[in-house]
Amino acid sequence: MTKDKLRIVYMGTPEFAVASLDALVSGGYNVVGVVTMPDKPAGRGYKIQFSAVKEYALAHNLPLLQPEKLKDELFLAELKALKADLQIVVAFRMLPEVVWNMAPMGTFNLHGSLLPQYRGAAPINWAIINGETETGVTTFFLQHEIDTGDLILQKKIAIHRTDNAETIHDKLMVLGAQTVVETVDRILDGTAPKTPQPQIEILKTAPKIFKETCKINWSNSCESIYNFVRGLSPYPTAWSELINKNTPPTLIKIYEVTDEQIEHSLPHGTIIIKNNTEFKVACKDGFINILSLQLAGKKRMNSEDFLRGYKTELLKQLA
Repeated sequence: MTKDKLRIVYMGTPEFAVASLDALVSGGYNVVGVVTMPDKPAGRGYKIQFSAVKEYALAHNLPLLQPEKLKDELFLAELKALKADLQIVVAFRMLPEVVWNMAPMGTFNLHGSLLPQYRGAAPINWAIINGETETGVTTFFLQHEIDTGDLILQKKIAIHRTDNAETIHDKLMVLGAQTVVETVDRILDGTAPKTPQPQIEILKTAPKIFKETCKINWSNSCESIYNFVRGLSPYPTAWSELINKNTPPTLIKIYEVTDEQIEHSLPHGTIIIKNNTEFKVACKDGFINILSLQLAGKKRMNSEDFLRGYKTELLKQLA
């Protein structure tokens, strides 16, 4: 079978999934249908917003399915009617067996980590938060337990100390698209490996991140807080509460920091302002220098602009 005859159904939702879909379409592969999340209201005006994958599918006249429920009989009938030989999943949702077992050549997923490490919804964020120095992408065949199927291909990249969640996301998006195409080619020519995931004593997971997950603990080490901030930047963003004298706490999002390891005796979270240009916060073994931030209801700004417009004499600590 040639790539223009192989019938592919593609499943994905965010921008991360668009790169792989575009690589297939641009490469002449036969994408006969796209499955993405239903439209949902977003923003202050609650306007209906299309997913990035839907926008791409509409622009390229690709047949589109947007099921509310993946076990819905109508959706299953429509999916079956596409007669897919192969299904590909990138940043979508957990599929029931009736879906992933439908295509005769199987269903494979692209995951943003080096499986079996960082199974879960937020592998990019957690790899950086945990201070990893490398990550990558994995393609694997779906089976019952999430992110546990037989491995097909893995590609690695370095995580530099200056990287954050955005830069690694963008690098893996490009690498993932290349890996998806290579995986399809290997399946087509019969050379795709099916390697069981190795048994590793200590598995690091990547659970979904919620608002409360993102609160900074100033009693942690400089290194830990530095990795925490960049692992959540620019989204969903690390945050803390700005404690002012005689006023209620204010939520502050923190996007960019540097760390300074030095002994001190200040309580954790103590704010140090120097020449109205440096904004430091005491932590376990030194200071975190805040470079860019955002107050509730305000735009993101660098720390110098914040200090120029804020009554710094009221600043007390971050908690």
